[in-house]
Amino acid sequence: MRQWTVDAFASGPFRGNPACVLEPLAAWPDAGWMQALAAENNQAETAFLLKTDDPARFGLRWFTPALEVPLCGHATLASAHVLFAELGLTTEALTFDTKSGPLIVRRADGGYEMDFPAQPPRRVATPPGLAEALGQEPVEVWAAAYLVAILEDEAAVRACAPDLVRLNAVSSAATGGRGNVGVAALAAGGEVDVIDRFFAPGSGIPEDPATGSLHTILTPLFADKLGRARIRFHQAYPGRGGDLLCEHRGERVLLKGQAVTVLAGELRVTPA
Repeated sequence: MRQWTVDAFASGPFRGNPACVLEPLAAWPDAGWMQALAAENNQAETAFLLKTDDPARFGLRWFTPALEVPLCGHATLASAHVLFAELGLTTEALTFDTKSGPLIVRRADGGYEMDFPAQPPRRVATPPGLAEALGQEPVEVWAAAYLVAILEDEAAVRACAPDLVRLNAVSSAATGGRGNVGVAALAAGGEVDVIDRFFAPGSGIPEDPATGSLHTILTPLFADKLGRARIRFHQAYPGRGGDLLCEHRGERVLLKGQAVTVLAGELRVTPA
């Protein structure tokens, strides 16, 4: 059984966010086996694909080293890249059936375009302890599936070094969900509009290098702030970083990015 490691939201190797992708299976393995493989891979996500009668449609599930998640952008991009670039699918678009509904990925402009549900956030009061956990004072705080702290400027985003244990506790108490927090600010200039980072201790990931699901929240937020639908984001994970071109379309968000295969291997274990 084959497996690939793909750097997603990356124009070259060792950038963006790595994800492991298994070749499509005829039936879902036991969830415990999928979780064990994800822990063995020790990447932010391992993606599992399920064949259907439609050659352009697949089931898709995502596991971090700690748990299964309901939505993952970079591993969806990596899955589409494997199907198109490694397995030679020639269809115009792919549909993935997921816990977040159907997700569509198309080839576009030398990369891929993903059609995801938008998650417009609501503005909330700054939760007690958030500034101390982040080590930065938020200018605004917004909430959807994750908390989003708007910081004063790009320098504050890049300098952020949170206490992850405290951040997990503060965020999970505020959202009633996993203790994951995005931070963002308008870029100081150059080719991007917004600089952001994503800390996900509630999902077993101290910091994620490039996060599609975060940008389903940030895109409607910054589209409203900037008065336009298309936003260029750079997720400023130290030493890597990922680039996303996003477009707000009402209840949907289009996320565009590139992907690069860095490893192809063969698993010497079989699904349980």
